[in-house]
Amino acid sequence: MIGNFIYHTPTKMYFGRDSIKFLPEIVEKYGKNVLLTYGGGSIKKSGLYDKVKKLLADHNIVELSGIEPNPKYDPSVVTGAKLCKENAVDVILSVGGGSVLDCSKAISACAMYDGEGWDLISGKVKAKEALPVVDIITLAATGSEYDSGCVISNTALCDKRAYVDDLLYPVASILDPEYTFSVSKWQTACGTSDAINHVLEQFFAYPSSSFNDGVMISAIDSLMNNVLTALRDPDDYEARSELMYVCSWGCNGILANGSGYSGWPMHSIEHALSAYFDITHGAGLAIITPRWMKEILSEKTVERFVTLGKGLFGLGDDLDGFDAANRVIDRFFAFFESIGIPMSLEKLGVKADKIDEMADHILEYDSTDEPWMFAPLDKAALKRILEASM
Repeated sequence: MIGNFIYHTPTKMYFGRDSIKFLPEIVEKYGKNVLLTYGGGSIKKSGLYDKVKKLLADHNIVELSGIEPNPKYDPSVVTGAKLCKENAVDVILSVGGGSVLDCSKAISACAMYDGEGWDLISGKVKAKEALPVVDIITLAATGSEYDSGCVISNTALCDKRAYVDDLLYPVASILDPEYTFSVSKWQTACGTSDAINHVLEQFFAYPSSSFNDGVMISAIDSLMNNVLTALRDPDDYEARSELMYVCSWGCNGILANGSGYSGWPMHSIEHALSAYFDITHGAGLAIITPRWMKEILSEKTVERFVTLGKGLFGLGDDLDGFDAANRVIDRFFAFFESIGIPMSLEKLGVKADKIDEMADHILEYDSTDEPWMFAPLDKAALKRILEASM
């Protein structure tokens, strides 16, 4: 069944080789004063930084560099918003992966707000306006280039929030798969894990439809197959282009139009892990995924596992529903392990003595125990998932 929905994605996507040639005409629409945001400097090594500066030679560019994975409210968002205000910035240009873009989205709203920016990110206050954001993506992962959300960490509070607002859609996104050729195996694997999890969060929902199921199963299949190719041959354009395109669909809502809402519990758990231990987001999700699946498997949920197993792994009707479900879980565990993700939180530096505190944090900020969710998780269930993931 497909339920009622309203859908709109205002972002204009420029996809493929040499799409950066459109950058000057895109930016020109918004003004001459640009905040250029990027991460640790890989865009300088690749030559992308020089290309951007050349294309925008007649613009006034202020730079914010050093944006971290799991982008931080302070210093990155705070500093970026201050630079925008001080330099009358017209448009923000994000060059990098999803973390740089997430940070840029938060800056775009905070720069137009006179109060404490965290009020916006935490949902205490609703933004009334935001600066336009243009992005050039260099990592296939979060899908931030085609959605209205960002995730920001506040280390002072041990908090990590998903901030979603229609004002945060990028006005334009440039996706050239060649810019992902130099991405490390670790980041390629973790980015793909993140995207797979985005799809799974929307697949495990009631009601659903055969169309949505088919699109999501196809998306996961593409991600699983193409990441293996990209890990073997980082310069394989076909594999990198599929990864980049499918990742962009992961969070923009199109995969779940007319379906129920799961509550995104795996992301709620991982956000706490990253807030407390600053681990790589995609790695944390990969570790959590099969443990979450084990926890929620029941008479109510088994049908979704069976549908996923048939479509994705070709599991037949000869299997009992729970047998099929457990094979699906085992396949995901083996896949994440095969792409180089250590399937243990302890190996990423997570300490078991924080599990109780993290479970309380998840319930306080994400309310994973709501009865309307696909599979509500109370504190005991959250602790079991985290303990099994150690």
